[in-house]
Amino acid sequence: MAESHRLCVCVKNVGYAASLELRKIYETIADEDAAEVGQIRVIDESGEDYLYPDEFFVRVELPEALEQKLMESV
Repeated sequence: MAESHRLCVCVKNVGYAASLELRKIYETIADEDAAEVGQIRVIDESGEDYLYPDEFFVRVELPEALEQKLMESV
């Protein structure tokens, strides 16, 4: 996966229960400006990318074959 797109797991969704599911893997999009203020750009349940608090997510590294399969379904 390109460095501009990464995967993360949602570990907190307070105030965003309709947009984020706990323990679900999400795709992120690199956004240096957002990172500077403690936010992360995530493609959420709507299929659009939005900013969320970085503390709501943990970045994950998956085996390449699994990551490719997950991205095929996107």
